[in-house]
Amino acid sequence: MREFRAVFVAHLLSMLGEVVCGIALSVLVYRATGSPLLSALAFAFALLPYVIGGTLLSAVADRYPARRVLVVCDLASALCVAAMVVPGMPVGLLLVLRCVPAAISPVFSGTRAATLGDILGKGDLFVLGRSVIRLTAQGAQLAGFAAGGLLLTAVAPRAVLAITAASFVASALVLRLGTRRRPARADGRRGALLGDSLRGIRQLAAVPRIRALFLLNWVPPTFVVMSEALMTPYSDGLGLGSTGLGLLMCGMPIGAIVSETLAGTLLGPAGRARLTLVVAVLCMLPSLGYVFEPSFGWALALQVATGCGMAYSLGLDQWFIAAVPEELRGRAMTLLTAGLMTAQGLGMAAAGAVAEVAPVHLVVTAAGVSGTVCSLLVVVMVRRGNAPGRPAPLET
Repeated sequence: MREFRAVFVAHLLSMLGEVVCGIALSVLVYRATGSPLLSALAFAFALLPYVIGGTLLSAVADRYPARRVLVVCDLASALCVAAMVVPGMPVGLLLVLRCVPAAISPVFSGTRAATLGDILGKGDLFVLGRSVIRLTAQGAQLAGFAAGGLLLTAVAPRAVLAITAASFVASALVLRLGTRRRPARADGRRGALLGDSLRGIRQLAAVPRIRALFLLNWVPPTFVVMSEALMTPYSDGLGLGSTGLGLLMCGMPIGAIVSETLAGTLLGPAGRARLTLVVAVLCMLPSLGYVFEPSFGWALALQVATGCGMAYSLGLDQWFIAAVPEELRGRAMTLLTAGLMTAQGLGMAAAGAVAEVAPVHLVVTAAGVSGTVCSLLVVVMVRRGNAPGRPAPLET
């Protein structure tokens, strides 16, 4: 498992770099402009370009050797962050530089996920490995926010960005030295990159079972994040300070970490598979509790319970990698990541827009109802026809 350890360490380094970069850049932009909007865009631009990289560049994950793709993505991110350190850099250019790592991030994530299939196989080890990567991302978010805040009290934002660039270089070094060189999955001479990427997406979308699994990966998280997106105005309505808001924001990651850890250690593949579709439908139900305008303690409990629902991904990972052809695995994982991030971003934006004209607690409640209904419809698609949600394949 030496290769998996290398992938794990590199993922931790790059995730910490991403989170700390967002905080440092947001502070740098705000200090330069005094604009809350531009400061918020420093975070938003880490999500919006995902759809570009996930659709137009997805073929990179299969056309080139995985290790080379991973190292180049890390070094490109390091170069962009290092450029942010230059004194006097215009704010507009800072935001453009923020977009570049975000655009290549789905390629990096998709290639890494496909590489896990090479390292761990398509069985339960792959499922548990993906779970560890997700748990690392959740933990890195918590640690990254804390570390970024502490660093910014001691050094300037540009110094923090320099540390971030170094973390990407370290990640590239770990991947270069700690993973094997493997050949590309597909012929790199299959025409233009854009055409090859779009052709692969059409091939994946043409298979009903794969199409349904994409939706099952994307739809529940779209609605789950809506409550998290509205925690700031909700906590303000309760009269909570920044500490209370911080605790509420930690609720969902804590729930996800606990549930995935328990499901991964206490349940076998068959047990996790049996729970997948049920939990995918039920994970939005805690949001219904907001109809009662819960106090801080109850709201925190609801956020933790919502995060627990994300454990449905364990069984889903197994079905997805089994359904996708080997030669399309890299771009499938890239598209999966890009779609997930884009869907979550759209969910957050939709929740915020509705909350402009409706009470926050009712918006969160409506998100729970809508999410449950939409997820149920997707589950019906997964179970229909040749979809891999049927009991027989799930027991393998």
